[in-house]
Amino acid sequence: MPIARPRSKPGHLAAAILIGLACPGVALGQDALADPPDSGERSAPRTLDTVRVTGSHIKRTEVESQLPITVFQKADIEAQGITSAEQLLMYMNIAGNGSDNLSSNAGIVHEEQRGNNGVSGANLRGQGADATLVLLNGRRVATHGLKGRAVDLNSIPFAAIDRVEVLRDGASAVYGTDAIGGVINFITRRDYTGAEASAFVDVTEAGGGNIHRANLLVGGGDLDTDRWNVFGTVSFKKNEILRGTDRDFSNSFQPERGLSPDTRGPPFATVFNHDGSMMGGGVIDPEDGSLQAAVNILNLPGAAGCESGGDLMGPYDHRLWNVPSSRYACAWDYPAAAVIQQPQESVDFIGRATFKMSDRHEAFVEFVGSEVDVEKTFEQNQISSSTVATAAFNPDTWYPSTGESYDMVFDALADYFGADQLSYGDRIAYRWRCMACGPRQISTNTKAYRLLAGFEGLVGSWDYAVGLSRASSESKSTLGRGYHYTDALQEALGSGLLNPFLLPGQEQSAAAMAALEAGSATGVVLYGGESVVTQVDAVFSGDVGLSLPGGSIYAAAGIDLRREEFRFNGDERTNGRPVFNAPFDDANILEDVSRDIKAVFAEVYLPVFDSLEVTLAGRYDRYDGFGSTTNPKVSFKYQPFDALAFRGAYSTGFKVPSFNQLFNGVSELPYTGFDLADPASCPGGVPDPEVPGCESIQPDMIFGGKEDLQPEESKQKSFGVVIAPVDWFNMTLDWWDIERTNTIQPARTEVLVEYYDLFQENWIRNDAGEVVAIDRRYINSGGSQMRGVELDANFLGELAGGRWSVNLNGSYIDSFRTKGVEALPYTDNLVGGYVRYYNLPIKWKHTLNFSYFRGDWTHSLTQVYRHGYNDEPPVSVRNETYIPAAWDPRVDSYTTYNYSVGYTGLDPLRVVFGIRNLLDEDPPFTAHQNDFAAGAGWEPRIADPRGRAYTLQLEYKFF
Repeated sequence: MPIARPRSKPGHLAAAILIGLACPGVALGQDALADPPDSGERSAPRTLDTVRVTGSHIKRTEVESQLPITVFQKADIEAQGITSAEQLLMYMNIAGNGSDNLSSNAGIVHEEQRGNNGVSGANLRGQGADATLVLLNGRRVATHGLKGRAVDLNSIPFAAIDRVEVLRDGASAVYGTDAIGGVINFITRRDYTGAEASAFVDVTEAGGGNIHRANLLVGGGDLDTDRWNVFGTVSFKKNEILRGTDRDFSNSFQPERGLSPDTRGPPFATVFNHDGSMMGGGVIDPEDGSLQAAVNILNLPGAAGCESGGDLMGPYDHRLWNVPSSRYACAWDYPAAAVIQQPQESVDFIGRATFKMSDRHEAFVEFVGSEVDVEKTFEQNQISSSTVATAAFNPDTWYPSTGESYDMVFDALADYFGADQLSYGDRIAYRWRCMACGPRQISTNTKAYRLLAGFEGLVGSWDYAVGLSRASSESKSTLGRGYHYTDALQEALGSGLLNPFLLPGQEQSAAAMAALEAGSATGVVLYGGESVVTQVDAVFSGDVGLSLPGGSIYAAAGIDLRREEFRFNGDERTNGRPVFNAPFDDANILEDVSRDIKAVFAEVYLPVFDSLEVTLAGRYDRYDGFGSTTNPKVSFKYQPFDALAFRGAYSTGFKVPSFNQLFNGVSELPYTGFDLADPASCPGGVPDPEVPGCESIQPDMIFGGKEDLQPEESKQKSFGVVIAPVDWFNMTLDWWDIERTNTIQPARTEVLVEYYDLFQENWIRNDAGEVVAIDRRYINSGGSQMRGVELDANFLGELAGGRWSVNLNGSYIDSFRTKGVEALPYTDNLVGGYVRYYNLPIKWKHTLNFSYFRGDWTHSLTQVYRHGYNDEPPVSVRNETYIPAAWDPRVDSYTTYNYSVGYTGLDPLRVVFGIRNLLDEDPPFTAHQNDFAAGAGWEPRIADPRGRAYTLQLEYKFF
């Protein structure tokens, strides 16, 4: 047990009733660490021993918290069938809706997320994973090795968690950088005696995406009698793959609703125009005289139709994408071909040895280690033989000018367009999905650890805690199947071995498959990196010997010395052969960059009156390369009488640039969209082929770091009321406001367009004045402001010899505004609208939980609700050229129900059975553009794609 010094204060019972929000459901957790209702063996009685609560360095009784803290207990997490930190974040109403889970970053990702292979991040209040501080037992862990920006939740030993404390407030004055959105503190056991094993399965009704977990915990030694305790726990977890084709709602061929895949490279190739090719500069449609530049012979009038060309094929919707010259093209449902849930395997271990040196001093050593393997799977490569699309594929010998397939294509085109528009014998330019190449796979292995040694105890009347730790996260991404050396593909295509015009039932020749196998890049290391943090910290807290009318004054002070290190090794190939479409990142190689941080902090608790207490905190940080920053915080609780209390806080915060943001090299990526025009000649940058100067452009996008970046700054404000008029009802309501300035971000395209006059230098032009590239490197610019209200209401009672509780926990976002330049006003309110890549600011989220406890039985039924929002319009709707018949600008709300029942009457065996998504609710339909977000017709930032699932947990205590 932790060393604690009891102390008393008048009104503890009333304060406990007031601050305690007693709900056993994970939908809420417990606000301010209050006692949950009695549920048998689910929780042990608590004492008023002093503890250090997340968000404060002063040890105090649990009921005295002034800050909004939500606590998720282990038993309640398990009752919901939650097996990972990622799943817990998806359930939290206070968590943002960003691309932070393994579904939302499974496929196409934003440039800032490149290299985030297999990463799950914590994102509180929509501020981003890099602005949410993640702690393990109150101390920092290393950020993920590939990016060094955010902690990977997959490396947290979740099976060993005793509880999770979530501070819903800024905490830079306490913890330093990154604590803008809040703090999540994963707290494991401190000691354990005995042995227990547990097993968990989560099986979907529709198949795919099953989850398995096993855990073994062993410990010995009693601190009070033996004066030592040693325990260790090891866990294994496996998430099975869930493919887009495993779910009917994962379907982007819904053109009548405004959704259709933006590709003309299907498994049966689409023929393109190109100088010197069969179709030359294009063909004239005899129906209306229009120029056609992309034609699939399966989609010509009277032909078998695109669907006959293979699975997931369908017609390319030229009206939605505003490309009239592709009326007869075919498309392929590449979003549905992607993976919904990435397969994952992990093993983690936590061990701790505690030694009681005396009644007032303890020493401990703690080791946490994990190994996580994640396989990211993309759809098969699209190959273009035309230099218009992919210059690498322009061999001397194109697809054979003779042969059955060539004649089949020529004859079909000639029958409709006329042979006089074609050039028989010339090469065929095409776009093709190489199904024989196989889906692209990137496997990422991450090994993480933290070794911590420390002392805790009492010196006189003051508590102290001193620690020395070193943490590391080392990751390596390796190419799997589906990637091939570029020269090998060129040779296979140029020699005619690969045939892009095969129908279902036809297969590539043995020679073609042998050529692909010989050119496979499987096993090539894509890149790797390591993030390391070494920390020395010390904190002292206690009674300063002075008092105010409300009681004794308490204070805390401490130091925090850290060294942060990062390296990124980039491409490790020795043969120098290019790999087609492999996302190597040589421009961002970093060799052992580091910085030292020195910080001092202090905190004072002032009980001004019996009804008013104030806490002042401040922290001074000095960073190598940035100078210093000082951040204060003031919080209060005013309780005029037992049934009512007010609480609030004001603080400033900061976030330093990551190593990538500072030192990344310059890289260029082609812009693949068709929704951009030159703002110099086309104000607004919206392309319109009918307006001169508004032609669509596809310049390169230049990304990279800048060493002169400065830290972001923030201001956080909150005010809340706590009401507990009777012992069977209590409620809290907290308003909050976060404003960030000097934000670090790539220069956003929409900002560069809208404020072209301010950013003309970012538009790079050739001698003819044409835009060839756009500089989007990181800048300190603009800011954001977000406001909201969080509600928590609890009802308690007794029924039929048992106890019941009802909890409503909700989060309301009132305002979310941004600005690209500090001098500019904020944009209109973005709440309830579609936002690409980042946090999706839906207006209202809630969980409504009913729990019932009687004897050995526990029941829990939870409703999880996510409000609807306005969808992103298709290109044709934005350009007002075509509105699909069933287009609906509103995305429906999403409501699911979870039920669980637990039984402890088989002692020493505990059993929990549950059903997740009880009504098997599909995610709501959304027509967001496939090239800018994961999901085919659904939104992974909001919904769980697995459908109804059955969970079973068995826990057996050997002794």
